Amino acid sequence: MRKDSFIQQVFKIALPVALQCMLQASFSIVDQVMVGSMGSVSVAAVGIAGKLSTLYSVVIGAVVSVAGIIISQYLGANDKEEADRGFSLHTLISLGIGGVFMAMCLTLPVQLMSLYSSDSSTIAASADYLRIIAFGFLPYAVSMMISTRMRCMERASLPLVCSIIASLINTALNYVLIFGKLGFTAMGANGAALATVISQIFNALLLIAAMIAIDKKNGLSFRILPRIADAWLTKMTCGSYLAIFLPVLVIEFMWSLSENVYASVYGHIGTLECAAMTLTYPIQGLTVGALSGVSQAAGILIGKELGKGETDSAFKKSGRLLLYGLIGSFILASLTVLLMGIYTDIYSVEDYVKHTAQQILISFAIVLPIKVLNMILGGGIVRSGGQTRTMMVIELLGTWGFGVPLALLSAYVWKLSIPLVYFILSMEECVRLILTWIIFVRKDWMKKI
Repeated sequence: MRKDSFIQQVFKIALPVALQCMLQASFSIVDQVMVGSMGSVSVAAVGIAGKLSTLYSVVIGAVVSVAGIIISQYLGANDKEEADRGFSLHTLISLGIGGVFMAMCLTLPVQLMSLYSSDSSTIAASADYLRIIAFGFLPYAVSMMISTRMRCMERASLPLVCSIIASLINTALNYVLIFGKLGFTAMGANGAALATVISQIFNALLLIAAMIAIDKKNGLSFRILPRIADAWLTKMTCGSYLAIFLPVLVIEFMWSLSENVYASVYGHIGTLECAAMTLTYPIQGLTVGALSGVSQAAGILIGKELGKGETDSAFKKSGRLLLYGLIGSFILASLTVLLMGIYTDIYSVEDYVKHTAQQILISFAIVLPIKVLNMILGGGIVRSGGQTRTMMVIELLGTWGFGVPLALLSAYVWKLSIPLVYFILSMEECVRLILTWIIFVRKDWMKKI
């Protein structure tokens, strides 16, 4: 094997994933600028409605994460039939979860948004946005599952191409629907929601077409809605599967729930402060997304090594992946601080909102390297061995034992500014990294499922 074969494998998976995440974040910036022209209330409304959408995407991400573990390990063991069963099972689970979230958002939008803000105008605007965005939940679930299957097959470039096309459609529709161009009625923030739903549907259809073409080329038959009989894993007991799946679901749900608690804290500090935090989300997504590909590559490549029984190789490669992520995070943190003024100036919002957003970005840049190491180590490497129960304990301890209490204390008891609230609650990342590193060096996580 050539000396540089591993880094080529990393780039083959990580680069398309990173580009896809960065592309989505960059188009989110365009969305924010367009919505930002409608005023701070619209920005805050989209931000808090987006938090509930993020809760959904994180729960789906948990399902996708477990699917990636199972598919990559069985592909590593050259068991394609069981890998396909894993894909079918998790597709059905994702669609079921999507249906539940969609029903909640359509029937209880005002009640849900009242949890994030006490401002009546913000609640009303965000509820309208949520009613529309909910229709994109099912196609999003389909897109995520097919993208995961493609990445495990080391065909990560195809989801990237589909995402580029969908993002271009989203941006064009944003311009038309938000501002009422080409004869359409101006819809404001609701236009952004409708554009997102339409682009999600297009993305799902493109990915289905791509997967059908790949399977047809390989002499296989692809079904997006598989028969239930084909969706049960035959080489894992129900207990062993749930031992992997349930901790990941708890981790992602409780983490996202904590993010929603934080969003509620920000919203109750003030509408302008909430708008400032919302302005930082695309940059946070852009920088973290740039290195999320390393985490994805870690889960897939280390999972395949463990599937082959190559534990020594898995440990060495894990160290290299962590080094790549650390170097990249320092570079991106520096760029964030250098360019934050240029970024905030593109928004048509109050000077106070811009200044506050810059302070939050400085706090974010400081903790970015720790966030990235946690993402790669806990979210990719350790999970690849199926040892999700330990990670659940670590995540819950870090987030709910430290992060949430610190957020509530700093905001409601100490009455600190939102940049300091964000920085203090982010100390949860340090707790998680220390505990996960101990698990990593002990090597107990390196198991073949």
